[in-house]
Amino acid sequence: MSQSPHHKGEQPLLSLTGIQKTFPNGTVALRGVDFAAYAGSVHGLLGANGAGKSTLIKILSATYPATGGKQVWKGQEVAFNSPLEANKSGIATIHQNIPLVPTLSVLENVFLWKERGWRRDPSDQIRFAEICDEVGYHINPNDLVNDLSIGARQMVCILQALSYGADLIVMDEPTASLAKEEREIVYSTVRKLAGQGKGIIFVSHFLDEIVALTDEVTVLRDGKTVMYAVTAEVAEADIANAIAGRTVGTLEHLRNVRGTIRDEVVLECTDIASPEGLLPTNLTLRAGEVVGIAGLLGSGRSELVHAIFGSDKHASGKVVMNGQTMGRSPSQSVKAGMALVPEDRDQQAIVPVFEIWKNNSLPYLDKTAKHGIFLQRDVEMEWAERAIETLKIKTDSAETFVTELSGGNAQKVTVSRWLFGDAKLIILDEPTAGIDVGAKADILALVRKLAADGVAIIIISSEFEEILAVSDRILVMRDGAVVAERDSKDVDDQTLILLASGISATDMAKAPQKEGIQNA
Repeated sequence: MSQSPHHKGEQPLLSLTGIQKTFPNGTVALRGVDFAAYAGSVHGLLGANGAGKSTLIKILSATYPATGGKQVWKGQEVAFNSPLEANKSGIATIHQNIPLVPTLSVLENVFLWKERGWRRDPSDQIRFAEICDEVGYHINPNDLVNDLSIGARQMVCILQALSYGADLIVMDEPTASLAKEEREIVYSTVRKLAGQGKGIIFVSHFLDEIVALTDEVTVLRDGKTVMYAVTAEVAEADIANAIAGRTVGTLEHLRNVRGTIRDEVVLECTDIASPEGLLPTNLTLRAGEVVGIAGLLGSGRSELVHAIFGSDKHASGKVVMNGQTMGRSPSQSVKAGMALVPEDRDQQAIVPVFEIWKNNSLPYLDKTAKHGIFLQRDVEMEWAERAIETLKIKTDSAETFVTELSGGNAQKVTVSRWLFGDAKLIILDEPTAGIDVGAKADILALVRKLAADGVAIIIISSEFEEILAVSDRILVMRDGAVVAERDSKDVDDQTLILLASGISATDMAKAPQKEGIQNA
């Protein structure tokens, strides 16, 4: 990576050149990433879902080995063999899922990395107090982690990273699940650490916090570095454009497939809310209408659809489906004609050890069974074969186990199981995540076909271009609330990214263009 003009003559703490990662199954996650992090600097790392951020972080933390490229740490080329080795060398990674031990105290978690185990040492109390003073954050060392808020747990992770003298701290989506007040604590801590000479890599989907907090920004797309810029010298609109790119341009034609919305109201939601992270929300959906939900991690997208479907038992508000008030039960929702394809297909959508035909008919066994009791394999096989043909599932037979399918074809099975019932509303939560462009095109084309047949659709996707390709109307969510609503023909993916990131599109239009961008 060429020398940053912002750090002329300064040696980076960490330098990555041409980093590649290909998994044993042939999946190429990184295709040549260049990156540099400096002492006393906060470097923002951005990219859409699937851009390669998580893989890069796992390489930095030595969870994964790189399959190509060069890593230089403090002037020496390195290839760490384990996360512990990376930690001891001064690189700390704070992962998104906050890997703490909930049954241990704050103090025990902070010093959990010590080889002697979790047992207390008198010097730990002294060092703990010193670290808290350094960052200006104080917490009772004897509190159980299980009793802490998400924000407090995030701070414990930061204290843990500092406890073993990290010079570079990688923060993976540290504010994704935090309330505004908790985010401010993290921001303040990051600034103090940078002021003390620590290098920070700050991974986030939120453009507003990247702009406010970082000194440099790097954008990944399709496993490559596509932008490096000094944050103060780049327009947010240009960052959004770099993130969006054009990953499924073949879907542009779907934007012209409209006119399927009918007068019949299928779904009415009034003040539906959840303590899981959803503020009171209203939504009306008509037959043949596709509503896309655009939002970043932690925005409340999945919470909304689970509240509608009844799989969130703590949700409140009123859901009316085809004129019938719904209870808080997935089984009632299915009987009323509602279907949900959840984000976690292996845990919530399919039975991987079942064949395609068994998975395909699971929701409708009462309809395929004779007299509602005796299973009819020939009927189930017929449904499965029609699904294979309709969705172009690549398999030799409906007898194939789902575990033997590629990710894209397994995802098609999760969608196909709802094709031959009487679903009036289908909710798709990240239906194209982790699958190839061809499979994406097949699934999204099916969305428009279903709408043409009068089915109402709600679709969530981290790829905003996909939402634009298939939706009639788009809701933008942030912090558990709908913050904007747009007709798909009147908006583009760049604007959606800005709205979801908390930056007003109006403000961006007024902002002056800046120089200093390096595009790959």
